[in-house]
Amino acid sequence: MDIISTKEILLDAKKNKYAVPAFNIHNLETFQAVLDGAWEMKSPVIIATTPGTVEYAGLDYLVAISKTGAKRYNIPVALHLDHCSNVGFLQECIMAGYKSVMIDASLEDYEDNIKITQEVVKFAKKYNVSVEAELGRVGGVEDDRVVDEKDAYLTDPAMALEFVEKTGVDSLAVAIGTAHGVYEFEPELDFNRLAKMDEIIDIPLVLHGASGVSEKDIQKAVSLGICKINISTELKIPFSREIKKYFDENPMASDPRKYFTPAKDVVKSIVIDKIKICRSNNKA
Repeated sequence: MDIISTKEILLDAKKNKYAVPAFNIHNLETFQAVLDGAWEMKSPVIIATTPGTVEYAGLDYLVAISKTGAKRYNIPVALHLDHCSNVGFLQECIMAGYKSVMIDASLEDYEDNIKITQEVVKFAKKYNVSVEAELGRVGGVEDDRVVDEKDAYLTDPAMALEFVEKTGVDSLAVAIGTAHGVYEFEPELDFNRLAKMDEIIDIPLVLHGASGVSEKDIQKAVSLGICKINISTELKIPFSREIKKYFDENPMASDPRKYFTPAKDVVKSIVIDKIKICRSNNKA
């Protein structure tokens, strides 16, 4: 099986009331751990890469390992460009083989967000690539994108409907109270706002900043139309913690195969847990 777009994955999730987790990977090891977990759970999976990850790991490498992983595991695998605000860079990723992209013009004015997103959708449709956009601003830090709490705001349902109709996007990331990064306190999500959007918007809705959100709240969000859950921080911190722990216990270690193994194992366990929470297991 080759990598596919997120469109068909998320439409099935919407129809059958589950969500597909999108895991932000940063290297081969986190990629392998995510696919190992998804395969064990027989779940479709979205491999998310920020522009920073693409620059770090290499565009051609990421496409190649994703194609290899999709063929090896034979489960639905989507390679997704996450939080990209540079249209030229996004187009480069599409031409290299990405089947799913997110244009994030949420920091722009509403009308500019529409125009930029329309441009991306027009280009992406030529290559059967699905497009995600964002309306509202999810606070916190994601790659080089920083939104202060004072600049974050929630998505207006009526504007979201208009945005979807004018842009033709395949999925929409909405702001209902989550944030990127580590929470000091458990967030209070605006489920009434989400329910209204689910009632009037036909396309799959996306929840960013889900690391640290309770299982109960994630499942409630899924019941109200969220079809894609983004997970990043909850992979990065345990991955690095296990490597630090290994060196604390083995200060003379030098073999990456040794110190990466426990880090991969802990990421795989988290992936399995998130798949269960999203209820995408056995949906591959």
